[in-house]
Amino acid sequence: MLKFIDFKKPSFWYALASILFNPTFWNIVARQEYHNRLLTKLAGGNPRRGCYGLALTIFSLGIFRDYLYSQALSEQPVLPLLQTGMVKLVAAGLFLWGNIFVLSSMYALGVTGTYLGDYFGILMSHRVTGFPFNVSNNPMYQGSTMVFMASALWYGTPAGILLTAIVYLTYNVALRFEEPFTAMIYSKRKQ
Repeated sequence: MLKFIDFKKPSFWYALASILFNPTFWNIVARQEYHNRLLTKLAGGNPRRGCYGLALTIFSLGIFRDYLYSQALSEQPVLPLLQTGMVKLVAAGLFLWGNIFVLSSMYALGVTGTYLGDYFGILMSHRVTGFPFNVSNNPMYQGSTMVFMASALWYGTPAGILLTAIVYLTYNVALRFEEPFTAMIYSKRKQ
């Protein structure tokens, strides 16, 4: 399968760099916000405005990452085995469910819940337990990963499958930092 991945294409490496960069960036920036109120200060002392600025930045970086991923897929060899109607059907299902997970998560959490508002001191009044959180603890990351895999399968590129595996691993590493930190933030509120 590795023979169907062109590692010489710069677009592959740009996509990989963006996949690795985004969660690293937002975790570092959010921790800086929590400890130093950097974005709140830049937003004139308004934490909500600072959170919205971070939200716009994270969203924009995500759109750019998706563009780089799409470019990488378009320049990679196709595996004929992945060019079947069944694979396209699986890809469509993953795309649909992945987007349902991501969009319903965003709806349930709102802008500040989605984009690290708790690091700004904007805490949710209670834990969200309805759909999709009653199906998954991390529906945004899982949904996003499903959409990456859907694209890889739709275009039949093993490079996309490899990049999706890296997305999955990167999100899991990010969760190892995010979940305990978020739990600590909320535990301090109860004290």
